[in-house]
Amino acid sequence: MEYVNDNEQSPDNSPPDLTKLLQRSVKRTKAMFQSGTGTNFLLEDDESQQVKLRIKINDEYSDVQQLPASLLAQQSRGKKRPLETGESGLDNGASETNGTGPVSMQLDNNEHLPQITGGHTYPSASGVSLSEDNAVEGQVSANTIQKLVDNLPPSRVQQEAAKTAHGVVAIRQKAGINATPFATSGSLVRRQVPRAQRPNWHAPWKLMRVISGHLGWVRSIAVEPGNKWFVTGAGDRTIKIWDLASGTLKLTLTGHISTVRGLAVSPRHPYLFSCGEDKMVKCWDLEQNKVIRHYHGHLSGVYSLSLHPTLDILATAGRDATARVWDMRTKQCIHVLSGHSSTVADVKCQEVDPQIITGSMDSTIRLWDLAAGKTMATLTHHKKSVRALAIHPAEFTFASGSADNIKQWKCPEGTFMQNFENHRAIINTLAVNVDNVLFSGADNGSMAFWDWKSAYKFQSLETTVQPGSLESEAGIFASTFDRTGLRLITCEADKTVKIWREDPNATPETHPIDWKPTLIRTRY
Repeated sequence: MEYVNDNEQSPDNSPPDLTKLLQRSVKRTKAMFQSGTGTNFLLEDDESQQVKLRIKINDEYSDVQQLPASLLAQQSRGKKRPLETGESGLDNGASETNGTGPVSMQLDNNEHLPQITGGHTYPSASGVSLSEDNAVEGQVSANTIQKLVDNLPPSRVQQEAAKTAHGVVAIRQKAGINATPFATSGSLVRRQVPRAQRPNWHAPWKLMRVISGHLGWVRSIAVEPGNKWFVTGAGDRTIKIWDLASGTLKLTLTGHISTVRGLAVSPRHPYLFSCGEDKMVKCWDLEQNKVIRHYHGHLSGVYSLSLHPTLDILATAGRDATARVWDMRTKQCIHVLSGHSSTVADVKCQEVDPQIITGSMDSTIRLWDLAAGKTMATLTHHKKSVRALAIHPAEFTFASGSADNIKQWKCPEGTFMQNFENHRAIINTLAVNVDNVLFSGADNGSMAFWDWKSAYKFQSLETTVQPGSLESEAGIFASTFDRTGLRLITCEADKTVKIWREDPNATPETHPIDWKPTLIRTRY
């Protein structure tokens, strides 16, 4: 900005021109407050208008100063174009149109900006007619330049801003709010006001079956790909296989010498993988019902295990603050994913980057590059230990559970999406199905069911402890939906496994959604 002494006087000691002083004052006010007002100031001096028009013309037509190589080749062969004969009125072969007529310009060697030259055809717009009478020797009147500038088509950014401003005014008018000029100010137009999404209706869930058989806390669960049976691991150091339809016990596997904390069934092999607090990771052959491989390397208890959907690798994580990637067949440790400063409570694998996600008790989530074995991103939004992760089966999103709240993230960068609030407990487990129902189970036995899209909690209940158990044994340690998403299986501290299902008699009329929209609902 050009700063001029406002108190200077002309050589003949006459008073300064008040019009110029007023224009300078308005320009300074515009520069200071333009971003916060909806008023459009157009008062500019002649020099600024000319510079403004020159810059606009340079931006539009600087790329067409030279003819294409093909045209130059044709001219060299003897075919002269109108451009070469000078009929278009452009010097140096530069000519272009803006939809209303040809624009003539010439580069000045001193300023390197296009100058309007007289004696040629000029662009015409509504109310503007340029000719040799009003444009001579590159001097165009300020009024003519301003009309040219006013009739230039709006840019894409200006069009989008105008649409947004129109939408804001319409919303305010519909809400009964006066559409003041401030409503269309630059600061309000650029900011998009978050709007709460109306949740979809989901039927409430109720207890269907209670399965007893373990002699310790049930800490892990996995459902086989055929959806015919599921397997649980518990503090009694055993692994039990149950029939999903009837809930009867089919098989008990022994071999761990401490609590079984993680289970996974391979979709491509007859293998069952397990890990526990005894630092062991085992591969069971379900055709022989015995251990065929051990994976040695963890320095402390292994708390979580996950199979890669397409590769023959598995990831484990535990109390030594690392996650390890193993070759399923050779038993070799491919990567040691180090970076967490505390126990890694959960690990998940998916097909595309980030292929491995870990949640730790250092209150961070890490997204890992499987090929390089390095961290792609570290999410530090949680303030308490991250004990549970859940990947959506149909979307490129996942959720993390902590004592502060449950957060939803978008892959691959780990972009924060929204919070699932008001489950005030230590979240031990999360599960999500294809119907966009998110389940969260807590250390005190509280359960919550959420709509995945809107983060609306449509059901909250307490689990029922087995008769003879203490009330303090109401914790929920692990959970999963079956392959259809119609059954929820929970593993609990009262040594039971519970199966839940949706209420078949519930309708939107009998169980309406008690939802009220809020303007800003999510926060870190």
